[in-house]
Amino acid sequence: MRILLTGANGYIGRRLLPVLLQQGHEVVACVRNKNTIRLSTPESQAVRVVEVDFLNKSGIEILPQNIDVAYFLMHSLSSGGKGFSEKEEKLAENFVQYINQTTTRQIIYLSGISNDDELSDHLKSRQKTGVILQQSKISLTTLRAAIIIGSGSASFEIIRDLVEKLPVMIAPKWLTTKCQPIGIRNVIEYLIQCCDNQKVLDQTFDIGGPEVLTYKQMLLQFAEVREIKRWIGTVPIMTPKLSSYWLYFVTSTSYHLAVNLVDSMKNEVVVKIGNIQEVIPIELLLYKKNVSLAFKRIEQNTVISSWTDAELLGKDFGFNYYVQVPENGTFTDRKTVVINSEEREKVLANIWAIGGHRGWYYGNWMWKLRGYLDKLFGGVGLRRGRRSSTEIFTGDSLDFWRVILADKKEGRLLLFAEMKLPGEAWLELKTESIGGKLQMVQTATFRPRGVFGRMYWLSMLPFHHFIFGNMANNIVKFRPS
Repeated sequence: MRILLTGANGYIGRRLLPVLLQQGHEVVACVRNKNTIRLSTPESQAVRVVEVDFLNKSGIEILPQNIDVAYFLMHSLSSGGKGFSEKEEKLAENFVQYINQTTTRQIIYLSGISNDDELSDHLKSRQKTGVILQQSKISLTTLRAAIIIGSGSASFEIIRDLVEKLPVMIAPKWLTTKCQPIGIRNVIEYLIQCCDNQKVLDQTFDIGGPEVLTYKQMLLQFAEVREIKRWIGTVPIMTPKLSSYWLYFVTSTSYHLAVNLVDSMKNEVVVKIGNIQEVIPIELLLYKKNVSLAFKRIEQNTVISSWTDAELLGKDFGFNYYVQVPENGTFTDRKTVVINSEEREKVLANIWAIGGHRGWYYGNWMWKLRGYLDKLFGGVGLRRGRRSSTEIFTGDSLDFWRVILADKKEGRLLLFAEMKLPGEAWLELKTESIGGKLQMVQTATFRPRGVFGRMYWLSMLPFHHFIFGNMANNIVKFRPS
């Protein structure tokens, strides 16, 4: 069958894609920017990637008409700010306008459990999206999931941050809210087995794991898997705004995502609608089992996708623009270190391991301080880390940077700063031959915004002198133990 996969480079879509290929389907993968999707060589040969933006219908005209099943996996939860629900409605409306002109037999929509009378803005938006999709001429299958547990998922990473960083927690009262978490493996199983399944056409099913837990129980069971002891108390007086700040400063989540999550945590997400197990009986994994499997993925450096990938998709991020590092009106700090040809691979391995647990090769405490300050001013901070300790791909988040270009063959890594700055900043690391000598070249570029931006750069010059100079030397010299 020919499958249309929207949100193909999001957290769910990127994990669903290889399974669809294994099932023998022909996949048309929809992405907003081709640079942000990572495909293996076999995948790139089997998948047709189409650059399309359903928010403004850009690229819709080149989408195929002969589609059998379409997956709707687009959302704007991480885009932040006001109007995310309007964006989601626009996505759905434009999608319906397109899909009605095709031969599609089924739309499969992954939503969120929304059984309470008073829903959060996020769950209302997911519900409204489903209503719009139902207005199409195509049969709709809706799967409404509780929070999803898997390596790289927002829920998993937030719980991990809370458990591993806080021995004692005085937490908001929403920790007593009930939830029915489901593992990413079971979500993918359901999505696959719903495909062209006559029994689920025009049906809605809640999907969850085999246990109903409170968020507090989930934190404590997570700690048991990690073999650490944690103490958690709850207070009834923490307002939603204070709760959002608490979650934002303690975990790697963005502030806008923290607001949406806290707002949703007032709602119980427990399976009530439909009984999908009667139609698609699968073995549901226990919560602790899902946590253990997630850590195996992390330990093996096989995390396929991360919630920060989806975070990028909600932004109007111009890769083609940012990859051209400006020369006019900028400040630069350029360091070069001569290397021999035998050292090139080692140096590139060090460049490709930068950030995350490895750190920045010099003054890591200063980088961490900068991350804390960034969080204080509403930025992303350092806690996002990196998806893999050895691989970097275009579109990845890397601490408070975004990977704009990662070309190991050419020997060039280009990062764009997502931290709060009075201007725009790039960091480029590459190997190139200059004057007949092979060198590692490290260039920091800053384009200031107004007088304050210029003052910021000048005030940072003493730190740059020590940090960037030692950083370049250590990238060349570092040998893993």
